[in-house]
Amino acid sequence: MNMILHGIEAPNIVHTNTLTENLADVQGRDRYDVVLANPPFGGKERKEVQQNFPIRTGETAFLFLQHFIRILKAGGRGGIVIKNTFLSGGDNASVSLRKLLLESCNLHTVLDCPGGTFQGAGVKTVVLFFEKGAPTHKVWFYQLDPGRSLGKTNPLNDGDLAEFVTLQEAFSNSSKSWSVDAKSIDQTTFDLSVRNPNGGEEVAHRSPQEIMNEISALDAESAEVLEGIKTLL
Repeated sequence: MNMILHGIEAPNIVHTNTLTENLADVQGRDRYDVVLANPPFGGKERKEVQQNFPIRTGETAFLFLQHFIRILKAGGRGGIVIKNTFLSGGDNASVSLRKLLLESCNLHTVLDCPGGTFQGAGVKTVVLFFEKGAPTHKVWFYQLDPGRSLGKTNPLNDGDLAEFVTLQEAFSNSSKSWSVDAKSIDQTTFDLSVRNPNGGEEVAHRSPQEIMNEISALDAESAEVLEGIKTLL
């Protein structure tokens, strides 16, 4: 629908479920230099799909992250959006996946995004930047704070990310950024929680009522768009 609304009336879309591909079947010709993705959060995959992955979980985002790591070439780069609870979740899948990421990839940057960055996500998100083929030695964190509430009519823009881009080039420390040595990471939990040692305040989670209000607003917007499409048919 999004493509049609933007004038792409005959998109080349393959109707398939990427997660049904067994990771053991991925060959060299199937690998990529760069993977940039925002996988779906909160979805649940059935047991037979989970069998395709070494770390079995019903969480679609965690399955996709395994898929992305697998399809990268050695030296390949990834930029993946994922819910921030991935960094500290105590379940077996979260711990195992963080261990896999830290040991098989250089997780050099974690961008901590404020609430509202992705409309409809319902959770705070982070962006993981990593290179495949060498273990992580140091993780650089940046806590993004645009100084305003983000939303549909007030989205994130390039200016908001300017400082992040500048500091990230040299992994510089600031009031919003800091580095963590991989050796200091707990080797039992591999906890990567975003804790600003420079005194920055943690962004408060939105209340359930705020989330419900946003969902209602999005539903109303979707209904309006659908009515508009109906008038075109």
